[in-house]
Amino acid sequence: MLPHTILTDIEGTTSSISFVKEVLFPYARTRLADFIAANAEDREVRRWVDAVAGEAGVSSDAEVVAILEQWIDADRKHTTLKALQGLLWAEGYRGGDFTAHVYPDAAEKLRAWHAAGHRIAVYSSGSVPAQKLFFGHSDAGDLGALVSAWFDTETGGKREAASYARIAGALDTAPDTILFLSDVVEELDAAREAGLQTVLLDRHEDYPQPRTGDATGGHRRVERFDEIDAG
Repeated sequence: MLPHTILTDIEGTTSSISFVKEVLFPYARTRLADFIAANAEDREVRRWVDAVAGEAGVSSDAEVVAILEQWIDADRKHTTLKALQGLLWAEGYRGGDFTAHVYPDAAEKLRAWHAAGHRIAVYSSGSVPAQKLFFGHSDAGDLGALVSAWFDTETGGKREAASYARIAGALDTAPDTILFLSDVVEELDAAREAGLQTVLLDRHEDYPQPRTGDATGGHRRVERFDEIDAG
């Protein structure tokens, strides 16, 4: 029987890793300097730019841009970077430059689970605003209404058990009534340590070499959402 609450990752789970790596990241990187220059007085943009400047000990926006570009190239999971990327991606989504990739089996199952009364939540390293844009402008249409709670790294690191305990608290539900879906074994390990149920998504499109046996970390392995038990 499927737990009442499904908590899902995005990249490599509901959606392809390649979309993020080959579409979203390059889009943000090539437009970052112009975006910050054009929005230097915007309160939200200024907040995050100043946060980077303070952390890195630099004073100019040009230095901040250089640091952010380094973080993008290194795929650093930094809350400030994710927030600025989210603001940039908002322009792309709203301008119709792209739509977010979602695997058809994931979109179908999320809709079915929602219709059956299951609560759906998202936990991703991308900022909550970026998550909402992603699901709101997907290949499968607007999926945002299916999600009742959103969590990002402001909750804590995805490989830390305490983050999943906080999520259970925020959802006001027992950890063992939550099923966490991810393609990252270390994230699933942390969730399991916090008492959540877990399933490893091992999609061939993202992981051509199947992860089986010890490589699953003892988590149940599926390749598609429709292999997850319904209830």
